[in-house]
Amino acid sequence: MKKNSELTDLNKIRNVSILSLFTSTGTILCCALPALLVTIGAGAALSSLISSFPQIVWISKYKSYVFLAAFVLIAIAGYLQWQARKLPCPTDKLLAKKCMQARTISLWIYFVSLALLLIGFTFAYILPFI
Repeated sequence: MKKNSELTDLNKIRNVSILSLFTSTGTILCCALPALLVTIGAGAALSSLISSFPQIVWISKYKSYVFLAAFVLIAIAGYLQWQARKLPCPTDKLLAKKCMQARTISLWIYFVSLALLLIGFTFAYILPFI
């Protein structure tokens, strides 16, 4: 029974990492993508994107809340990643392999989420003041 609980713990960590990926992707949509399109001279593409997806304007309007939610979820995911490094994998070879794959995938998702958050933060809060 212990093997299943360890895999369940790793699945919870992976799920939080995936959720943090989605919230950090929201920071890219609200801030980095529009700034990038304007920078490369694709203002018309930005206009058509906003007309197709008007939710981008709402996300941009409430970007502070989007960033706060993304930061909180990424902090929780980081804490859970830190705790997961101590969890033992099962002794069964197949379950041990799945355990290590889940850890690796979860760690990659976490770092991608963190990178997306930093990119979005840079475009939203640092570059406008330079």
